[in-house]
Parts: sequence; C-alpha cells; structure tokens
Amino acid sequence: MSTSTDTAPSTTGTKQATVYRMVMPDHVCPYGIKTLDLLQREGFDVNDVHLETDEETTAFREKWDVETTPQTFVDGELVGTLDDVREYVGKKRKDGGGTSYWPVLSLFAITFLMAGGAAWIAEDQWISVRTFEWFIAFTMCGLGYLKIRDVESFSTMFLNYDLLARRWVPYSYIYPYAETGAGILMIATVLNWVSVPVALFIGSVGGASVAKAVWIDKRELKCACVGGSSNVPLGFVSFTENVAMVAMAIWMGAKHLI
Repeated sequence: MSTSTDTAPSTTGTKQATVYRMVMPDHVCPYGIKTLDLLQREGFDVNDVHLETDEETTAFREKWDVETTPQTFVDGELVGTLDDVREYVGKKRKDGGGTSYWPVLSLFAITFLMAGGAAWIAEDQWISVRTFEWFIAFTMCGLGYLKIRDVESFSTMFLNYDLLARRWVPYSYIYPYAETGAGILMIATVLNWVSVPVALFIGSVGGASVAKAVWIDKRELKCACVGGSSNVPLGFVSFTENVAMVAMAIWMGAKHLI
C-alpha cells in the first residue's frame, strides 16, 4: 500500500475520510476515482490508500469482511462503497435496480433537437410540421438501433407482453428492423407504400399489447422499447411511442394520397 492506513478519528474538527481503492499498473478502479472526487467535493480531507496488487486487495477484503473495493472510512468508521458514501453525504444512490423513464425521455429530447436542427437547415426555421415528422422518424430509428444492438435480449423481454410475438416468435426479431426501416424511409419521404403500413401495423399491435398488459392485466413489466437491458417501466411512455408511430403513419399516408 502506497500511503498510511490510519483510520483513527480526527481530532482537528476537519472531516476526515480514508479511501482504499485499487490502483494497479493494468487497472485503476473507476469507482475509486469517483469516490475520491465525491469526498473532496464534499469538503473531506481524504487519505487516499492504494491497493497495488491482487494480494493486497484480497487481504484488505478479508480483514474488513467486505466483498469489493473501494471502501471508505469516515472518522475511523466504515461507511462502505461509492453508493454508501453517496447516501452518507445525502445524495441519491446510483447502484441501479429500480425503474426509470430517463433512457427513453433522454432519447426523445435528443431526437427532437436533431429534428429542429434538420428543419433549420432545410426550412430556415426550428419548429415546423417537418420538425415533428422528423422527430417521430428519428425517434423510431433511435429506438430501433437500441433494439438491434442486442436483438436477442430485446426479443426475450418483448415476448413478455407483445401479443403477436407471443404467437409468432420470429416477429420479436423482425420488429426492430421494421421500426428502423420505416423510420429511415419516413425521413427520406420515399416508399411511403412500405413505411406507412409497416409503422401503422407495428404501432397498432404494440399499443394494443401495452394497453392489455398494463391496464387490463395489471402487470408490472419493464418495456423493451430501448432494448433488452431496459429499466423503463411498461406504461404510458411505451404506449405513447406506439400511438406516435400510428399517428405518423396516418399523417404520412394522408400526405401521400393528397
């Protein structure tokens, strides 16, 4: 270890903390860096103790009966991991496990800004009918990409609630590509005879599936809308995604007929 391992309480009145973290030639623990930064920003005088070998790390874990590092002591008392420290200083834990709308809401925000930027280039204005058309089409492509990057995980989660996929499993693999393809065609405003029925079909089936699972069957599920590792709860946002897809299909179809 590269520095003192003293964990005695402070007698100076200054908030004292000791962080034990892995700092090895081939690995520097990122959680240790985050812990160090958090404590320093919170006004602690930090004793940064490096565990420089696997042997030192194992010995430390066995001594203090902990499963992982970094570990933090405050005034000689063991606080714990990064999330324990966050809780100790009054911040929200980030160790995951809960549901969150953030992944899909952040995607919506980004694609709306992208659509506004594209409209500014094409029409010299940020907000127009085309802005909303592109917003939905960009969002379809973004959501499709998140599913395509791990189709297997997506299909597994999708089968929990989609009405068609549960009857015909290949649909759970086709869906991401259909959504992405329809979005790309809508951005370019070409082959409406392909994009409109595809978006209308998958949006209608998806909306019906979400409505049945959430409001009829009262099931608490995670949505596969942003991929198979999603913590987004199945519900209003998921339903809105499908409704927007249907609305876009109807709008583009009406424009094509006119």
